[in-house]
Amino acid sequence: MDSFPRLVFEQVKYKNPFLWTALIRGYILQGHLKDSISLYCSMRREGIGPVSFTLSALFKACTEVLDVSLGQQIHAQTILLGGFTSDLYVGNTMIGMYVKCGFLGCSRKVFDEMPERDVVSWTELIVAYANNGDMESAGGLFNELPLKDKVAWTAMVTGYVQNAKPREAIEYFERMQYAGVETDYVTLVGVISACAQLGVIKYANWVCEIAEGSGFGPINNVVVGSALIDMYSKCGSIDDAYRIFVGMKQRNVFSYSSMILGFAMHGRAHAAIQLFGDMVKTETKPNGVTFIGVLTACSHVGLKCYGVSPSTDHYACMVDLLGRAGCLEEALKMVEKMPVEPNGGVWGALLGACQIHRNPEIAQIAANHLFELEPDKIGNYIILSNIYASAGMWDDVSRVRRLLKMTGLKKNPGYSWLEGDRGVIHEFRAGDLTHPNSTEIQQALGDLLDRLQADGYQPNLRSVLYDVSDEEKKRILMTHSEKLALAFGLLTTSPGATVRIMKNLRICEDCHLFMCGASQVIGREIVVRDNMRFHHFQDGKCSCGNYW
Repeated sequence: MDSFPRLVFEQVKYKNPFLWTALIRGYILQGHLKDSISLYCSMRREGIGPVSFTLSALFKACTEVLDVSLGQQIHAQTILLGGFTSDLYVGNTMIGMYVKCGFLGCSRKVFDEMPERDVVSWTELIVAYANNGDMESAGGLFNELPLKDKVAWTAMVTGYVQNAKPREAIEYFERMQYAGVETDYVTLVGVISACAQLGVIKYANWVCEIAEGSGFGPINNVVVGSALIDMYSKCGSIDDAYRIFVGMKQRNVFSYSSMILGFAMHGRAHAAIQLFGDMVKTETKPNGVTFIGVLTACSHVGLKCYGVSPSTDHYACMVDLLGRAGCLEEALKMVEKMPVEPNGGVWGALLGACQIHRNPEIAQIAANHLFELEPDKIGNYIILSNIYASAGMWDDVSRVRRLLKMTGLKKNPGYSWLEGDRGVIHEFRAGDLTHPNSTEIQQALGDLLDRLQADGYQPNLRSVLYDVSDEEKKRILMTHSEKLALAFGLLTTSPGATVRIMKNLRICEDCHLFMCGASQVIGREIVVRDNMRFHHFQDGKCSCGNYW
């Protein structure tokens, strides 16, 4: 810190606490924490007591450097000096310090002992619980909050979104609307992300109407517009996403990237590449996400000329592209020669390619790395087991399953969902025939199967990764969740309407073949969003070109 302020300070004969605090804050703003602490010690030696601004400044400094030990010493000062434990401003900065340093229990203790709290106190802790994945505690605090303002409601909405609980996020947003609390673009982006996660078009249209009605429509707000593009893309309505994009008065790198990624997810590679070409003609500079979209659209574009260094995500895209093309050896060599350490995404792309091309040798190499990098990710074990099963290597299947059993991890069951009448979401789990309309679903599915078989369809028995009879494999295939969802969709939607299905896992080869045939014989478009991409089935063909 410049010596002049200190020189002026030293010439003051009677220094009050505010003058001491001003210099202490000056040191803190300059990043000189040790000097600020030393000055505070001098202040105390001269018998000058701090004011609340002194202590809050020191707490903020501890937060900046994440020094919880020093923060605890300052905390002790508030108790020893007396009079500060009831200071609202000091209490709030103390809560913030403990939260940022990762001591959530200490921040809750401070909160519980505060005689007076304001919305900042409550919201700080609600956000902390949400960031820690504890939405139960966040919800408990929120319910106790006497006056719930826009910030508190937004904290709950975004908290549920961050913790992959989109239905709860939408529910809180609805409650916020009923309570008459004003919405801003931050809240809107949160609930838009929830709609994107859920993938249901009714909620997408509903939140788009609210955005336009609240003055934060996509035409004038580039942040909301970019989020809506992403939402409609993930809800299976790429045309609506493009409508939003075209209608925006202002576009930024996020708008372009969301649209390019949307086109890529829906198999419109040429549209994605063309839009990228349009983008580079503008003053909008591509970023890393833009190139991931372009690479996902199956085109290798130079990165360095735009000042973007290739990241592991870009390498993952390239490994995926090479792997899907069957160039597994080349993909493996690329991974081994990467200038940065390959992460789980890179090895996962290679493992996925091995599943497509049934290469157990390279799959084992990729899996060994994944077991070290992602020991708690059950999907890696399952994919390797499936690859061995497809190759008929049942001893290796048993070995991987024993290894999985030793880890104690449990497989998430496959399930699909779609929107029914009045926005009700219906879920279907593989092999589960307990739906209230199960009899009608089975009848519709049987009728559809008869029509498909008459058209030449034969079940792909390799999609059943169990050592059972062919008849049992056929039975298992006909109870896959996406087939159950399709039958229900055909029963409950008007003739000719598009059937939109969401799925938590990758669609299997047999279901993909089944959906292609179904779109042909029923004359409808079927849209399936799995955990990899969108599949638009129409006239017997899929937008992915059977290349997914």
